[in-house]
Amino acid sequence: MTGTPVCDFVRAYAAKVPVRLHMPGHKGTGPLGCEAMDITEIHGADDLFHPEGILAESEANASRLFGWPTVYSAEGSSLAIRAMLYLAYTQAGCKGRCLAGRNAHKSFLHTAVLLDFSIRWLWAGDNYLSCPVTAETVEKAILEETEKPFAVYLTSPDYLGNVADIRGIAQVCHKYGVPLLADNAHGAYLKFLPVSRHPMDLGADLCCDSAHKTLPVLTGGAYLHFRDAGMTERVRQAMALFGSTSPSWLILQSLDAANPYLGHMPQAIAAIAPRVAALKGALLAHGFTLVGDELLKITVHASHWGYSGEEIADILEGNNIFCEFADRDFIVFMLSPRNTPEELEQLQENLCALPRKSPITEPPLIRTQPDAVCSPRQAAFAPQETIPAKESLGRILSAATVSCPPAVPIVMCGERIDETALEAFRRCGIEHVTVMK
Repeated sequence: MTGTPVCDFVRAYAAKVPVRLHMPGHKGTGPLGCEAMDITEIHGADDLFHPEGILAESEANASRLFGWPTVYSAEGSSLAIRAMLYLAYTQAGCKGRCLAGRNAHKSFLHTAVLLDFSIRWLWAGDNYLSCPVTAETVEKAILEETEKPFAVYLTSPDYLGNVADIRGIAQVCHKYGVPLLADNAHGAYLKFLPVSRHPMDLGADLCCDSAHKTLPVLTGGAYLHFRDAGMTERVRQAMALFGSTSPSWLILQSLDAANPYLGHMPQAIAAIAPRVAALKGALLAHGFTLVGDELLKITVHASHWGYSGEEIADILEGNNIFCEFADRDFIVFMLSPRNTPEELEQLQENLCALPRKSPITEPPLIRTQPDAVCSPRQAAFAPQETIPAKESLGRILSAATVSCPPAVPIVMCGERIDETALEAFRRCGIEHVTVMK
């Protein structure tokens, strides 16, 4: 059985009711009730980025569970994204471009600003929440590059629950000697399906998971997985380069405490899977349109039922049901084995109680690829001003407008705002944008 060395240490320390002459300033008491378990790097604890004791032992436990070398992040997948891009870029001698799915999280763009690497965006699909990149798309892009890309970067699963062909894309990447980096923030649980769909098992070279999104971990807990144990020290240096020297010990305990649970995760998923399948089947039989193929995510095409996603979210909130995400077209529900059968039944009853209305048939947003005028770094560091979006035609964006949740940004830093972007701003309710002066 997997142990919990971090939790064991902190509990033993708190049980002593010690005189705390160290950080944090709450001294183990306070209004939240968890302060006694919140510590710093005292004697006997460990250093997250140079672990030799309890954190090293806990990460080793996680590595055995996932089957790959794994390190912790207490700053979400954002820290892991910065680290894996740094690792790939420096490994390539800071040469070449990154080929990236356009639905990248804003931390990807922030890292491009920090490291000043060039991006070739991989465009696919017809909406602003999905970017279904294929192996053929990736191979074509690699062959068109004059210099070998330093990485291919993909977000999978996406926010609607679509899962990319990681295996096929990884085979293409390795054919040309290009590492595949996967933002698997929404898919940590994919490792524990009857047949793993985790990107690392499908060929990714570096991969981040947001443990807190689909596993029983506090917000901010995440993993960075890598293929070669020989690069462990480089990985830790990369995490330290971008990470806080004061990681949350509450989050670290949560990651540690999750390890024994992960040993039983396959059984927990097997128990909830038929219930989720039955719920999806009932919604389809009732007439709803569902999107995506991810097991533990239900995405309803709300506009097909005559509502915006926001309208359905408001109705559900009136009945104490809270979704993950809603916009004018979709409403997204993220599930985990911790959701009870009664909660799934409650969701089904409330959705099926919505009277069907005429579908909302507003024409889809037209997507065009904006002109890139300068690099993201140049745009981010240039003098800026914030102006009404309707007055921004022809201006160069300096701050992303749609990037979290992982969507397909209307315009990226350094790109020119065109007529298509203006209409997208209007439809998405974006009233102001930050542009270069």
